[in-house]
Amino acid sequence: MTAPAPSLRAQLAHKKRVLTAAFVGTGIEWYDFYLYGAVAGLVFNRQFFPDESTLAGTIASYAVFAFGFLARPLGGAIAGHLGDQLGRKGMLAASLVTMGLASTLIGLLPTYESIGMTAVVLLVLLRLVQGLSSGAEWGGSAVLTVEHAPASARGLFGSFTQVGSAVGMLMATGTIALIQALLSPEQFLAWGWRIPFLASLGLVAFGLYIRLGVADSDEFRNLQKDGRVQRAPIKQVIRHHRRALLVTIGLRLAQPGLFAILAVYTINYLAERRGDTTTAVTAVAMVSAVGLLSGVVWGRLSDKWGRRRISIVATTGIAVFIWPYFWFLDAGSLVFLPLVMAFGMNILHDAVYGPQAAWFAEQFPVEVRYTGVSLGYQVGTVISGGLTPVIAVSLLALGGQRPWLICGYITVLCALSLWASIAARDPVVDGKSDDAAGSAGGETGLPVGEITAREQVAI
Repeated sequence: MTAPAPSLRAQLAHKKRVLTAAFVGTGIEWYDFYLYGAVAGLVFNRQFFPDESTLAGTIASYAVFAFGFLARPLGGAIAGHLGDQLGRKGMLAASLVTMGLASTLIGLLPTYESIGMTAVVLLVLLRLVQGLSSGAEWGGSAVLTVEHAPASARGLFGSFTQVGSAVGMLMATGTIALIQALLSPEQFLAWGWRIPFLASLGLVAFGLYIRLGVADSDEFRNLQKDGRVQRAPIKQVIRHHRRALLVTIGLRLAQPGLFAILAVYTINYLAERRGDTTTAVTAVAMVSAVGLLSGVVWGRLSDKWGRRRISIVATTGIAVFIWPYFWFLDAGSLVFLPLVMAFGMNILHDAVYGPQAAWFAEQFPVEVRYTGVSLGYQVGTVISGGLTPVIAVSLLALGGQRPWLICGYITVLCALSLWASIAARDPVVDGKSDDAAGSAGGETGLPVGEITAREQVAI
């Protein structure tokens, strides 16, 4: 006998659980991942690379930061392969546990002074594990959330995965700012930095409880039922969906590059140039709090105005903004840093980032969606966000301690992302039956439709 269909109340309750799981689970993942970036220029350059010069130690510390990004495409490929075959839910639970364990072990790691180069090797290995986990996380969360969304609210639903980044950054920087306020600089450097890493274990347990209550979408379960699961989804993406893959990679260049400058590199830049180690951390925490709202707003606006239009305007804005931003860091009053950073992060950055989960999912059909989304997102992130801090440090030195080369680098990333924004399919604007992957060799299985008034009020 066929089981009765769930009631509308049960369906809406499950949709809310999906949004909560995306928000909480992704937030915890990013909290763990961003902790390293937040303390890289303050602690790890001294605790794990003390024999180097200040410049060399900072470059080495950010190089390890980049290693985590380098592992993300591999994590995305593995999780995408398994997620497109076995389901999204299991991969998301595994990624959460893996990330939590790696972060906890970083918090317990002896420093260079205690065990020498072994400390550096272990730090690199744990950062690689973080990268593998992060690579598995975003694609699965984005796909699962968007596949549960009403057709005309994909940007809204997908934004809950996106604001997880703001949640993670807010928790990471907020925790560090609090510990810095409670401890002396010497205490923070000696042992205080370990506290937020060790707290990860409890957060992961909570996130796992929320995430295990979510089921795979009907769309994916029907795929399994009909025997349309791909045996080699990576091969299918590369062979039949190259255009969609290149577009998603391009869309990931400008936004993570700007994020790495604002949320990671600025902390070290102000510490080295103006001797300020706290203002940037506090500013990042503040704009991350605003990002909890702005990311959702931009996701919803993309359902009305279209992803492409918003991305073109915001990416152009980033290319212009980055030039006066560094002038401000050198000569402006740091009292206004939160306002300047809010413009860059909550308006320009979030306008691009908020709709990305929905837009990426709309580029690939369901049978290869986890793999395609993960590869495009993570490869683009490696090229831009993962390498940007170490590139910025090097470009500053090459430019005679003037940041114009850094600004030029971000501008080039913006030019590439503008091309991708123009080339990407946008069902909201195109007004077709969501043939988002048509030119890449398939249908998305995400038909255009309207969210009912009752659903909109309930959600």
